[in-house]
Amino acid sequence: MVDIEIRPVGGYSDFGRNMTCVRIGREAVILDMGIRLDRILLDEENVFDEMHPVDLQRIGAIPDTTQLKGMDAKVVAIVIGHAHLDHVGAVPKLAAQFKDAPIYATPYTIKFIEEQTTKRGQGKNQRTIPNKLIAMNAGESTRLTKGIKLEFVHTTHSIVQTVFPVLHTDAGAIVYAVDYKFDNSPVVGERPDYRRLRSLANEGVAACIVESTNSQLETKTPSETVARDMLKDFLFGIDNEKDGIIVTTFSSHIARVKSICEFAEKLGRRPILLGRSMDKYMRIAQELGLVELPKTTEVAGHGKAVQQILRRIGERRDEYLLIGTGHQGEPGSFLPRLADKEHPYEIHKHDQVIFSANIIPNPLNQANRYLLETKLKMQGARIIKGAHVSGHASKVDHQELLRMLEPEHVFPCHGGLELQSAFAELAHEEGFDLNESVHLLRNGQKHLVR
Repeated sequence: MVDIEIRPVGGYSDFGRNMTCVRIGREAVILDMGIRLDRILLDEENVFDEMHPVDLQRIGAIPDTTQLKGMDAKVVAIVIGHAHLDHVGAVPKLAAQFKDAPIYATPYTIKFIEEQTTKRGQGKNQRTIPNKLIAMNAGESTRLTKGIKLEFVHTTHSIVQTVFPVLHTDAGAIVYAVDYKFDNSPVVGERPDYRRLRSLANEGVAACIVESTNSQLETKTPSETVARDMLKDFLFGIDNEKDGIIVTTFSSHIARVKSICEFAEKLGRRPILLGRSMDKYMRIAQELGLVELPKTTEVAGHGKAVQQILRRIGERRDEYLLIGTGHQGEPGSFLPRLADKEHPYEIHKHDQVIFSANIIPNPLNQANRYLLETKLKMQGARIIKGAHVSGHASKVDHQELLRMLEPEHVFPCHGGLELQSAFAELAHEEGFDLNESVHLLRNGQKHLVR
């Protein structure tokens, strides 16, 4: 029987730069290829674009692929589970190292990769990586090689078209559950494919690679409809008829942005989407017919367009609701620039600034967010936090996943040793033993499943 080896490349010792290599005999599949968001100023796109992969690896911004040297196997595919940058952002920098390996992802993620890896100029577009891009829908499968079949199983997360990639081999299936939550009433899309997950157990799951982000939280992660209800209460339950309203959230959270735009229309305000990433993520979703926004919605992605639309609004702030980037306090994004008075839109006393996102837990984000909130408060803004639910599974979700899949081996990742240990504890409650059936690995290590 063929041997299976799990090789962590990134995301097992920290948050971000997710990448796992699964070796199946003399063939290998790379799962995800992300960046670490706090190691580079992502808003300065030219800086990231111009940096060499070796320099990005040196500062820990992208996975260190030198860890795969000496692996006696050919990489036959790169598979991306969803379009968050910590899972897909390093594709332009690293995919060409595996030029013969096609990239498989859902249509939304493939479209995002196309935008990442296309240079536009002088009337023609040029691809920056040689890899073939192949779109697959959830529920579909394809034969990668004689011994490996790839299947996409639908799940839910904080971005559309998230899937569990499943590698079917003669020695059993390898399920890649990074990232997910079990949302039974999503605002956009369908509930997870529980039926298929349960049937995988009957076929035999050799290993499950699973995120551990919220594994220490003894709860079930709430549905996105809970965040929608909180936003509704914050927007309609406060006297804001004459005040400016600004909501900041993850630009990739299509369902959240959809809710905000719909509530803006009900308030009699025109929703305005501000920021490059807000423009990119929403435009792709609309092009693929995944979301429909109110007809009054406007988008301003780049600096000049943002300046023009804010200048046009002027003092008519009660006619608009601004939806912008910058909830982590990222320098150069919309909200920090507004707080620094770089935009032609002044914060007035009692203007609402709603944070529909939690702080991503690292010192840089926490410092930037503190500065942002302080500047906004000094200008008289009313800051409202808490209109958010996580896109990551908590303890109960993980327990449900383990019960459905009944894997022989479990590999927690994405979050570092503390969170991986919390996952090991919950897995132990489900009958998995540390170092026997649940394994804590670091970047650069490897474990032979069979």
